[in-house]
Amino acid sequence: MASRRAPIAGRYTAEEVALAARNRGMPLEALRHDVTPAGLHYLLIHFDIPAADEAAWRLRVSGLVRKELTVSLTDLKRLPATTLRVTMECAGNGRGQLAPRYPSVPWLEEGVSTADWTGVPLATLLRDASLADRATQIVFHGADRGFDAGVEHHFARSLSVQEALRDGVLLAYAMNAAPLPPQHGAPLRLVVPRWYGMASVKWLQAIEAVEQPFDGFQQARGYHFRTRADEKGEPCTLMRVNCLMTPPGIPDFYSRRRTVEAGQVALGGRAWSGAAPIARVEWAVDSAWRNAQLGSSGHLCWRSWSAIWDAAPGEHELSCRATDENGNVQPLEAPWDLSGFGNNGVQRIRVTVRP
Repeated sequence: MASRRAPIAGRYTAEEVALAARNRGMPLEALRHDVTPAGLHYLLIHFDIPAADEAAWRLRVSGLVRKELTVSLTDLKRLPATTLRVTMECAGNGRGQLAPRYPSVPWLEEGVSTADWTGVPLATLLRDASLADRATQIVFHGADRGFDAGVEHHFARSLSVQEALRDGVLLAYAMNAAPLPPQHGAPLRLVVPRWYGMASVKWLQAIEAVEQPFDGFQQARGYHFRTRADEKGEPCTLMRVNCLMTPPGIPDFYSRRRTVEAGQVALGGRAWSGAAPIARVEWAVDSAWRNAQLGSSGHLCWRSWSAIWDAAPGEHELSCRATDENGNVQPLEAPWDLSGFGNNGVQRIRVTVRP
């Protein structure tokens, strides 16, 4: 069986550049939006966008159920709908900042966004199908297919029955009050709040209840925290506590370095955690930390924060960090991971303040 790619240092490869052109991040100035516009939402597509005919599409529910189901999108839309505002982050967000780095989509900090997802609670369909007592996991099969590390497969992930039945897990057919765009999983996708984005399987075509742990590639081999290639590691699940600042002032086109005028400068951004609500955000100028003002927060989405900086002329570094209600605090430096997963080291922005 083919091995995973080894970490590399130095210039980005042609393959990484191609992946970066295909899979876009959210421009950080879009942090000003409570809900990220669909066209600015971060995007990761493992293989190709599958062809999908909404009228012909069917979702199959099978396996350890007492009643197998085959439902159309029309069938789902007849059921009571739920809309949830959910923040979603790629597990590899920040990978491009590590050295050496894992050769894949070279995210810096842009692999996160928030959307209003509308659909049917997954629990509704599973209860209609009546899970057998032996079922321990629910497997979600997407229509996208390709190779990873030499293994051909459909993208598929699983959740425990307990996790699949919890409030908030949606079969979503709309995004921001509009039909799902093709790149975001049309006509139907899974949305798993608080987890990294790989759990929210797109182009969902089948749900299967099973007894044994699912050993599909993306579940058993992909998306694990590892420090060495020879260890199994821990699976990526809940998003780590994280925080971003909307870059102030104006940028240089090439370097993205910021310039602001001296005086009072409004700062702000968003903080989130899959483990618990955000309790505190701090911001710093040249490593001198102070508390920010927290804004409103939804149950499953990021929380806004704001501050006023009395900017003095010169060269400065801005940064921010969050703490959640479980006491999890962002580390000052990126935690090492072989595949570049879970980087929640603090954001740093170089700013020139001119008189």
